[in-house]
Amino acid sequence: MLDVQNVTKFYGKVKANDNISFSVDDGQIAILLGPNGAGKSTIIKCIAGLLRFEGEITINKHPNRSLEAKAALGYVPETPAVYDMLTVAEHLEFVRRANRLEDDGLAERLLERFDLSNLSDKLGKELSKGMQQKVSICCALLRKPSVIIFDEPMVGLDPYAIKELKQVFQELRNEGSSVLISTHMIDSVEDYWDIAHIMANGAIVASKVNNGNSGAPDDKSLEELFFENTEGVRNQS
Repeated sequence: MLDVQNVTKFYGKVKANDNISFSVDDGQIAILLGPNGAGKSTIIKCIAGLLRFEGEITINKHPNRSLEAKAALGYVPETPAVYDMLTVAEHLEFVRRANRLEDDGLAERLLERFDLSNLSDKLGKELSKGMQQKVSICCALLRKPSVIIFDEPMVGLDPYAIKELKQVFQELRNEGSSVLISTHMIDSVEDYWDIAHIMANGAIVASKVNNGNSGAPDDKSLEELFFENTEGVRNQS
């Protein structure tokens, strides 16, 4: 479980996140939806322990910067984090050894699933951004995290990889993981989310639970809610 309470983040005098609170339960997919500059990546980096902030973030009830929290967290950043001089296969082997994971063949299965097997000997610096993104995804999944966050994960991916990643989201939910996905592309999230939080100017301005097509006259679609709360808004972060 991921719990974010009253998180505020300043860059100098600019307030990038303004008193943000939300949680992601076990077996739940939550979406952070907002235009570029809304503050989504900032809160993601706070959760991942990359930024200092005011407030409280816990992962499985442990402070997010604790060893217990870091062991439970998987993170796929917006910009793929790969090593120039490691091959694709060596990236996964590095993650496996660093985390003392059993060699159960998962690395090979992930490479095959994301169509990377034929590139296993390619160096990180030789890969396209889309290929680097797939390596980053595989490295995060290899650790079998109970809480996993994806920051704009679809950017640069080919249609086949997007299809596989969407299936992975649902598998993670079925396995009881807490999944948080940040994106600015409404059509990329479709109907597989459980709760969506819309961000603008560093704050959560609206939230919606996915209970299917309720048919209620006042039940706005996610797209309607998004544009109602973000159209014409000048983003500050």
